[in-house]
Amino acid sequence: MKTQLAVFVVFLALVGGTAPGVLAAEDHDGYLALGDSVPFGFNPLVTLAQRANPSVFVGYPEAYAAMRELTVTNLACPGETSGSMIATPTPANPDNGCRRYRSRFPLHTSYSGPQLAFALAYLQAHPNTALITLSIGHNDLSLLEKACNNDTACELDGLPNMLRRLDQNLRTIYAALRGVGYEGSIVAVTYYAADYRDATEVRLISEVDRVLARVTRSFDGDVADGYRAFRRTAIHFDGSSCAAGLMIVLTQSPLGCDFHPTPAGRGLLAGALARVVDG
Repeated sequence: MKTQLAVFVVFLALVGGTAPGVLAAEDHDGYLALGDSVPFGFNPLVTLAQRANPSVFVGYPEAYAAMRELTVTNLACPGETSGSMIATPTPANPDNGCRRYRSRFPLHTSYSGPQLAFALAYLQAHPNTALITLSIGHNDLSLLEKACNNDTACELDGLPNMLRRLDQNLRTIYAALRGVGYEGSIVAVTYYAADYRDATEVRLISEVDRVLARVTRSFDGDVADGYRAFRRTAIHFDGSSCAAGLMIVLTQSPLGCDFHPTPAGRGLLAGALARVVDG
């Protein structure tokens, strides 16, 4: 019932025509990218002044689109959670910084309101969109880790409830996308681990990926295995995605990385996506 209500609320936001900012256009075989900072292509080394130009951020959607000469419309927002993608954040349904980022800097695509509402309006205006990709859920996990102050026992105790909310939100998102008549390809791109030797991180990331993969497949979607793509390279560097050059380096001594991918990392994600989409 909650899922159905959430979908209904999203559709109410669209009653009366196309959402603001979505221009009617000729049908085309474009690509719609959804999600958080990973598909956005966030790089913490980009200066505040440079962030005024979102083209400086390049994520796996742009990398894949360039490989296949596709036009990509990237709606991703740094700090987006599965809940804030559906509805404006509240204390009970927080994001992890997306709304704050949007208030200060432009996204790849300008829109108001929740990401999902704009995506639905976009699909109505562009019914021949060939591909949708989605990476969402890592910020849900990040909020749990923050609430637990990185205490492992607390994180594992809170994990089941977080995963249930993620499952419900993903079902709302996919039901809405299919509900506007979209019958094209939907591909979820899963997350990777910073350190594949860290049993706790591997478990937390793997559980998020499992929910993302399971729900995506239940809505006739496919899964690009970003987790495995990174692991195949990281295994040659004692399991470290940072040492493998797949994550953005923040400090050299000791070596420390931000979670977001380098060009090599996003290339692996784009390659995983290509293997699924192109067969």
